[in-house]
Amino acid sequence: MHEEETPAWVVDPGTPSVARMYDYYLGGKDNFAADREAAEKIISILPNAREVARTNRAFLVRAVRHLARSGVRQFLDIGTGLPTQENVHQVAQAEAAQSRVVYVDNDPIVLAHARALLADNPRSVVVEGDLREPESVLGHPEVLAHLDLTRPVALIMLAVLHFVTDDVEAARVVDAFRKPLVPGSHLVLSHITHGDLDEDAVRRGRDVYTATTAGGIVPRTAARVRGFFDGLDVLEPGVVPLHLWRPDPAQRRWDGMPGGAIIGGVGLVT
Repeated sequence: MHEEETPAWVVDPGTPSVARMYDYYLGGKDNFAADREAAEKIISILPNAREVARTNRAFLVRAVRHLARSGVRQFLDIGTGLPTQENVHQVAQAEAAQSRVVYVDNDPIVLAHARALLADNPRSVVVEGDLREPESVLGHPEVLAHLDLTRPVALIMLAVLHFVTDDVEAARVVDAFRKPLVPGSHLVLSHITHGDLDEDAVRRGRDVYTATTAGGIVPRTAARVRGFFDGLDVLEPGVVPLHLWRPDPAQRRWDGMPGGAIIGGVGLVT
């Protein structure tokens, strides 16, 4: 007799979730003991983990605001994570109320929270989907009903590709998501790098993430991250540490600190 597979909507509080760990880094409350324990292990290895998460979030806000002000009205956020302050739809719709946003995630808690948040926002939806199955996401009926892929879309892939540990697979995923994007579309992408961590620290960090719902993590070199933008017109200042991407003078400046690093940029489809 075969053991039945656990339904995707069942939450296992004993297995750390990368979405809930990220929520913990950001100071959120939507996490379990296992998530906090795993996150604290990462913080012991990477003391600036909370700052990396906040820097990533601040980059998202600046990038979305810039694109909305530039006329982009459609946003597809892959691996959105738990809702927090200044979510994509809030930033984009503050600039242009007609902006349409699709969030995609496979974490049941993320889906439940996002659906509650968006219940009264007809221009924003959340759909269940897996980063590793781009064709399924792009062909999802709700995605196709909500976004017009014949018009420009901002594809957002923030701090998710490092959970695709095979380099060839990661490149395939990005290429598949980019394939239907028409000129005027943008790729917004961030990714962790080794920073100044030694190999032992990287190994211990990987061990923690191997036991999570993601099943692993891999920091990539700046050159490999830049490769995801091949063929795009990369906006200034390029693929850089996120605190250097068009910093907001009103925000607290972070000039980096020992530990891991996160880089990214915004590329235009021409």
